[in-house]
Amino acid sequence: MNYKVAVITSSDKCSKGEREDKSGTIVKDMIGGQPFDIIKYEVIPDEPEMLKERLIDYSDNLKVDLILTTGGTGLGPRDQTPQATRAVIDRPAPGITEAMRVMCLPITKRAMLSQGIAGLRGLTLIINLPGSSKGAKESLEAILDELPHALRMINGGGH
Repeated sequence: MNYKVAVITSSDKCSKGEREDKSGTIVKDMIGGQPFDIIKYEVIPDEPEMLKERLIDYSDNLKVDLILTTGGTGLGPRDQTPQATRAVIDRPAPGITEAMRVMCLPITKRAMLSQGIAGLRGLTLIINLPGSSKGAKESLEAILDELPHALRMINGGGH
């Protein structure tokens, strides 16, 4: 069984075509070959209300199993992805982003600056990844092998 996945890049510059979406492309490439089917990929501006709408739509209407966001996890004034995510999730899953930060800290001290979160909206797992291509890759590498197990558990599978 393959899980349905949506990838959302939140970036003002990428959404305007001023910069290529490298992090979203890396995320899509990394989950290829895994038990995942990407059914939605979108680049949107750093607008929390727009992101909330997408997270709700993809969870409640498209019924995706996993949403991976990239971008908007830093400390800048436009970095609002975690706040938008927090507003729509039912249950937090802090261990996921804790693992990403712990695994990435030996690579770069900047991992401590990520405010990304993870959590569930219904049966959809939402995970915020950094917007830098290097940060997105390293963070996803830290958790990728455990995602199928997490999704099985969310859908009532055993431990």
